[in-house]
Amino acid sequence: QVQFVESGGGLVQPGGSLRLSCTASGFTFSIYPMSWYRQAPGKERELVATISNYGRVTNYADSVKGRFTISRDNVKNTMYLQMNSLKFEDTAVYYCNHRYSVSNSWGQGTQVTISS
Repeated sequence: QVQFVESGGGLVQPGGSLRLSCTASGFTFSIYPMSWYRQAPGKERELVATISNYGRVTNYADSVKGRFTISRDNVKNTMYLQMNSLKFEDTAVYYCNHRYSVSNSWGQGTQVTISS
């Protein structure tokens, strides 16, 4: 019953911003560290950012550090990814999931395309 629904993607120019949302259900959201992942065509899924269960600790891939900010609202069972200063290399489908106990029930993801 674990479900993730990602939203907020779109087409933006280099240097632009997007805010992604992930709504989760089917588990006790507040006790799980969560992550954003992304997958570009022809590449494997990569870990983008992680947030601890209460949001006190965050980690980022070097490629997005200083540009992306992960956050969560445990009341809403929602996680966010604020993406600034977007680059061509950020083009991918973005997914959310647990950081460690990764569920096989991946959502549809949300497409982020950076194009001039």
